Amino acid sequence: MIEHGKRDVFAFLVLILAGAGVAGGVSHAQADEMQVFNMDIRDGVITPNRIEVPAGTTFKIVVTNSGHSPAEFESLSLRREKVLAPGVKSFVVIRDISAGTYKFYDEFHMDQPSANGVIVAK
Repeated sequence: MIEHGKRDVFAFLVLILAGAGVAGGVSHAQADEMQVFNMDIRDGVITPNRIEVPAGTTFKIVVTNSGHSPAEFESLSLRREKVLAPGVKSFVVIRDISAGTYKFYDEFHMDQPSANGVIVAK
């Protein structure tokens, strides 16, 4: 049998753990709803070089460097950058993007027009 004071602590802990489970469920549901875009950077060629998303959403860009030289996904306006060695895959998450056009580029290949792109939020 649990003593009165210990029973109150036990009940409090059960409520905390139950609340954490509910919050975890919400986070999981939101993660399942996140849009994912795949992007390939190959020696200065970004594919796709245009991504359209609904404004106010959170999304993930999975970036793969399939080239033979380093690559970097960089966007000054979004304050995101990700450097990738050849053969590496990683991701960037962009949260609650406002309507507008956001430029990004591969900083290692800025001399190539194909190393630029845009994210358009509508």
